Amino acid sequence: MKLNTKFIHGGQENTDPAYGAVMPPIYQTSTYAQSTPGGHKGFEYSRTGNPTRNALEKSIASIENGKHGLVFGSGTASIDAVMKLLSPGDEVLSLNDLYGGTYRLFTKIFQNFGLNFKFIEMNNSAEVKTAITEKTKMIWVETPSNPMMNIVDIQALAKITKEKNILLVVDNTFATPYLQLPLDLGADIVTHSATKYLGGHSDVVLGALAVKDDKLAEKLYFIQNASGAIGGPMDSFLVLRGIKTLHLRMQRHCENGKAVAHFLRNHPKIDQVYWPGFEDHPNHEVAKKQMKDFGGMLSFTTKKDDLKEAVAIVEKLKIFTLAESLGGVESLAGHPASMTHASIPEEERKKTGVKNSLIRLSVGIEDEEDLIEDLKQALG
Repeated sequence: MKLNTKFIHGGQENTDPAYGAVMPPIYQTSTYAQSTPGGHKGFEYSRTGNPTRNALEKSIASIENGKHGLVFGSGTASIDAVMKLLSPGDEVLSLNDLYGGTYRLFTKIFQNFGLNFKFIEMNNSAEVKTAITEKTKMIWVETPSNPMMNIVDIQALAKITKEKNILLVVDNTFATPYLQLPLDLGADIVTHSATKYLGGHSDVVLGALAVKDDKLAEKLYFIQNASGAIGGPMDSFLVLRGIKTLHLRMQRHCENGKAVAHFLRNHPKIDQVYWPGFEDHPNHEVAKKQMKDFGGMLSFTTKKDDLKEAVAIVEKLKIFTLAESLGGVESLAGHPASMTHASIPEEERKKTGVKNSLIRLSVGIEDEEDLIEDLKQALG
């Protein structure tokens, strides 16, 4: 199947075998009848497996060109599962510009259990290679990153990790499989906050993983079942529904994102606009190579670099909603320093460019003229 068809049919049965339902039904059950001990129809307890969740896991695997998909209660829960592949003393190299919740999980939870984390720039893969030690067991990447939209060359890093026998994990939340397929570029694990673009309607919280390797999948399935942070059937149903329109929504997100990025870049009050589609954006050529388009996420700073001014701008927005999260059909605005990245110490934030004036936009699928008019009045 071509990718657009996969979003609708990939990994799915055409109809449910029970009554011919076109959409996978919501199996809101905790357990399943057995004819004899161990005699069941593939499901015995819903922490271990549920038909609705199973349908979503097959879809995730299909759209990421993977072999196995796993669904969790949140994006953070999926990251938690990946970290449990490691042992005390192991080291993780991570992008220094990443989602605050991931940073918090790494430094406030898993660091206490003996894992070591090193946060570095990853714009240059050669520099990443020099940072690897004998204790390095995993490289963790967001591309585009949150919130500075840094681009990491997945293929170049995959070449290094294969040589060193290190796991390469790519958070594909911002790009989605519509724009980027990390497993095809050599990544070992793809993770998603399916809450965002995969769900697409700001009405669900869910996380997902996709892998190709059978042994790696077996370890992750064990962790998923043993730890129990699974996604429920209703949430799985909602993300399945969302995936069916992902390609249509992402096309509009990209179109609107481009229009908003160019408007902001030409505005007299704006200092920097961070969007991978600009030719002078760091690693723009890498983005062109590994992405189909440049997405609907962007960040910008004002020339005054003033916290009060940034807060005033986001408070004046009318169509853009001031809220956490991203990737929904509606446009959202956020202030990373006080919202999504507040858990990162200020000195660390500033090293990566997360200034007090930085505003992050998740550009939705409304009319682009309305979005630009909204930004005009808020900046005015």
